[in-house]
Amino acid sequence: MSRIAAWPPAVRAVVWMVGALASFTAMGVAGRELAHTMGAFEISFFRAIGGLVIVAALIWRTGLAGARVRRWHLHLVRNVFHFMGQTLWFFGLSLLPLATVFALEFTMPIWTVILAVIFLRERMNPGRLVAVALGFVGVLVIVRPGAEVFDPASLIVVLAAFGFAVSNVCTKPLSRDNTPFAIILMMNLIQAPLGLFAASFDWVWPGPDDLPWLLVVGTAGLTAHFCITRAFMLADASLILPIDYLRLPLAAGLGYLLYDEAVELALLIGAVIIFVGNSYSIRYEARLHKSNKETKKGGA
Repeated sequence: MSRIAAWPPAVRAVVWMVGALASFTAMGVAGRELAHTMGAFEISFFRAIGGLVIVAALIWRTGLAGARVRRWHLHLVRNVFHFMGQTLWFFGLSLLPLATVFALEFTMPIWTVILAVIFLRERMNPGRLVAVALGFVGVLVIVRPGAEVFDPASLIVVLAAFGFAVSNVCTKPLSRDNTPFAIILMMNLIQAPLGLFAASFDWVWPGPDDLPWLLVVGTAGLTAHFCITRAFMLADASLILPIDYLRLPLAAGLGYLLYDEAVELALLIGAVIIFVGNSYSIRYEARLHKSNKETKKGGA
């Protein structure tokens, strides 16, 4: 461990992002496999149960330090929308190719920007405007409304991305007086009963073949967010973002190898357009932050 700690921060950030990529992709494949035998609500329930088991083990080892919860109402709003997004994401996996699901999920930053401007009073600068505009164009290229090949299931994943975006917007004010551990704890405490209630109407008991995939879903959700959080602590978003987009070719490759899914040109073009918009926004924010920092330093 000490040798790894001696690595440059950027290198360690890349390693953490590789862990995040593996976790997100594994959860996608596990969700696809589980969709053959159970519904999306039930998969979301077992994901939350897996998270609760891991969180309980951490509490048993470290105690309740950092688990104090504030702003219960905001936790509830955050997790209702995150549960909605997660369930729709799993549902989309059963209907669309893996690469399409991952590509449309990358519209989440677009929704986050729009919602942050409306509810958090953040300013819409040129970088964010470009991200929103190109993101919208990219979605149109992928979804192709009005075309004969239009698949309404694509809108399910776009709506899932919206749910994740609402969750992100709620996380910012929550992080001011809640620890990351408390936020994760509440996520699983709220979403487990939501999933159980929704799944109870069409419950299917998991079979022996489902258990390994349920284990993957239950652990990968937490490890993915833990890894990506650690990466952002070590490096700028301008480094992290391009690595995160490697999820798309990875999902496309696995979709081809495991499910014989072809990758369409429109998907690649749309994904590139979304990536360019998000990348420009991140770099604009970085330059703006650096300029403001230098201005304050000069004024001092």
